[in-house]
Amino acid sequence: MASTEVQWRVEADSRLSWPEVTPPMSAAVPDMLELHYELESKAAKWYATIDIANAFFSIPLAAECRPQFAFTWRGVQYTWNRLPQGWKHSPTICHGLIQTALEKGEAPEHLQYIDDIIVWGNSAEEVSEKGKNIVQILLKAGFAIKQSKVKGPAQEIQFLGIK
Repeated sequence: MASTEVQWRVEADSRLSWPEVTPPMSAAVPDMLELHYELESKAAKWYATIDIANAFFSIPLAAECRPQFAFTWRGVQYTWNRLPQGWKHSPTICHGLIQTALEKGEAPEHLQYIDDIIVWGNSAEEVSEKGKNIVQILLKAGFAIKQSKVKGPAQEIQFLGIK
């Protein structure tokens, strides 16, 4: 599948077999609209966003789970070793693991939607410090951060497609 950055990424079409063998899971991913309302209520002057690079692929699959993700392509059988994109529970699992890492690392106040994080404050310095703190927590937890995906501090910023 082509991404907007003119790079290719492998994505599974899980509509065929995974739904039948995947038990339901309660979603822990927050509603995007509620996040925007909460962010508006902060009335901050400065913002910064952090987007974790290839977050799903940063999460290894347990060896005992890998057989359920096996597939055959051109006569050769493969399986995922990392959390696949396209599986219905990948966003929930990814969100939960990042949330846990941020809680354990005592991250400053922030909002998170899967692998997108926003911090805010009353000065550029405050926001910059909060952002650096969160980046360090995520790096320590094994997530990769591309500097090009860290935006701000800025007085106006786009988060989840909305400024």
